[in-house]
Amino acid sequence: MTAYVTEFSVRDRARDLSQIEAFIALNTFERPTLVLDTGVVTDNFHALQAGLGNARIHYAVKANPAPEIIDTLVGLGCHFDAASRGEIELCLSRGAPAHNISFGNTVKRASDIAFAHRAGVTLFAADADEELLKIAEHAPGAQVYIRLIVEASEADWPLSRKFGCDRTMAVALLDRAVALGLEPVGFSFHVGSQTRRAAMWAATLDEVAVTWQAALDAGHDLRLLNIGGGFPAFYGEAVEAPTPYAASVISMVRARFGGSVEIMAEPGRGMVANAGAIAAEVLLVSRKSDTDLHRWVYLDIGKFSGLAETIDEAIRYQFVTDRDGDATGPCVLAGPSCDSADVLYEKTPVQLPLTLAAGDRIMIRNTGAYTSSYASIGFNGFPPLDVVVL
Repeated sequence: MTAYVTEFSVRDRARDLSQIEAFIALNTFERPTLVLDTGVVTDNFHALQAGLGNARIHYAVKANPAPEIIDTLVGLGCHFDAASRGEIELCLSRGAPAHNISFGNTVKRASDIAFAHRAGVTLFAADADEELLKIAEHAPGAQVYIRLIVEASEADWPLSRKFGCDRTMAVALLDRAVALGLEPVGFSFHVGSQTRRAAMWAATLDEVAVTWQAALDAGHDLRLLNIGGGFPAFYGEAVEAPTPYAASVISMVRARFGGSVEIMAEPGRGMVANAGAIAAEVLLVSRKSDTDLHRWVYLDIGKFSGLAETIDEAIRYQFVTDRDGDATGPCVLAGPSCDSADVLYEKTPVQLPLTLAAGDRIMIRNTGAYTSSYASIGFNGFPPLDVVVL
């Protein structure tokens, strides 16, 4: 493999990728490798906190569970949103206080609830009667918030109906929590991943505000609103900067829910996406026929080795090659596995240099979120995504 050319390190390029690109330019990699810069994570935390004000940040560990990222955020006083016992154990092992961790998955194993309770976790999510029963039995007296389904979403990756309950059930679940001896403290929702503009939150907040008022009218003393994630990263389409974006969201929240409500947010992508880039390699460039309009470009990384978010072409990554500056043309981009689903971009082809050939190296920008955490441990015998932390 040849090294990246020095054009990857443009002096006036923004800090968030300059160190990563310089490292990739100076090193060779035997297989796809995610390079992370925890300094960018620190910058992102401060930028989000500046906009969120007194709202509490719970980093969504699932976005990237690299221990070095957890260490960095623990040092900054960040809180954490954990989806599993494994993520709770990770946060605890890196020094996060148990009371700074929320168990935000609404589908939990009873023994994991008991473990979290013993460890000192006090805040749990639920969206169903049976989940409240499990929490009441295995974490008696715990604080709970009810996750709401979001119907109005303009996100690039809207979340499905897998999580949350309809607003007609929400008040009844608060009542049920009280009857079970739990402490219902509020609601949570998720506006949808990669919500590019703060204004896109308005309809969702209006929807949640109706349910919030219904709960107050029913006599519940709500004090916590978990606004979830949705904070965007740059993937080619313009997004607002994190501080003004977060400030706009909080302004809309305060206008609907008042100044005394405790707010927690769960950024994942917005915290770590631009803190990483993947060094990869072109394995093959071909055409399916002499008259085929598009080349097929196969990389050594695909859906099963870190790029799962290319499903339905929802997240469109940005690519840099040694041959940038040459004439470009459209191509279908695919991964290396023997699975026909391992096609990254076909509906909307990617523009890449016409001179691109097998053996060329390619860098995939802003891949710090949902890549290493999605990568399989060895589908088709391909190794999992390597991670290097600067």
